Amino acid sequence: MSSDSRTIVQSAWQAFASHDADRIAAVFTEDAEWLAPPGNATAIALDAPSHMVGKKAITRFLAEDFPRLFVRDVAVTFHGLHADGEKVIVEETMTATLANGNHYSNDYCLIFELRDGLIHRVREYMDTARGHRMVFGEGLPRQTVQPRASGSAA
Repeated sequence: MSSDSRTIVQSAWQAFASHDADRIAAVFTEDAEWLAPPGNATAIALDAPSHMVGKKAITRFLAEDFPRLFVRDVAVTFHGLHADGEKVIVEETMTATLANGNHYSNDYCLIFELRDGLIHRVREYMDTARGHRMVFGEGLPRQTVQPRASGSAA
């Protein structure tokens, strides 16, 4: 894997988009963390934590859970990729069609912290109110996606 932090994060995005668990797991440290705002719409809709700890939890989310909510037409437009040593800041807009048929479009800022050429921590920021409106409409949040079937890989 390249030692260039920008290249590492760009390659990680390709792995995320593949939803291939092995490719995704290969870009994270064993003790990786992904921190998103508490109570964000994705976490609520998927009954998932907003703070994922460990390569296994993050991989499961990106490979299995994420595609249950963002079901098709997922596209990411990058507005900036800024690297400083082991930190990479990504500015992006993600669009998709949600499981409930709603259109999703939200802006994100993600800060990737690398260790030994792998992603060790991700801090994710987005417009949480906008996300809630697109996922749940103007009313109160409700679950919009079927829970993972029991007995599926954890």
